Amino acid sequence: MAFTSKIDLKNCPFSYEIDPKIKKYTLVDNTFLQNKLGNYELTRLLEEIPNSGEGFLLKIVINKDLTGFKLNITDKSGLRLVDIFKPDANSVIQQKFFFLMDSLVERDIFNKIEK
Repeated sequence: MAFTSKIDLKNCPFSYEIDPKIKKYTLVDNTFLQNKLGNYELTRLLEEIPNSGEGFLLKIVINKDLTGFKLNITDKSGLRLVDIFKPDANSVIQQKFFFLMDSLVERDIFNKIEK
């Protein structure tokens, strides 16, 4: 998947885009780690029951130029994409996703756009 400035997740009521005010130090302050290529990565396990080790893997990668990003929600192995927003999906997982993304919006990393 290529880096893009805006992400539309399937069945999600919001789109996310890179905020023009994004700063590298803000990414580091929010636990993004810099990989070997210079990109910034954040990986979180979205769990229904805290510390159970069971859930979906959220991975956000922002390129080193801070102009594009990738966002994937996969099964725990990281191999299959998962749609956590389908109508019969778990609302606790969705709430945890929105909580994390809202915190990143508040810190000027992303902009949230209602569809």
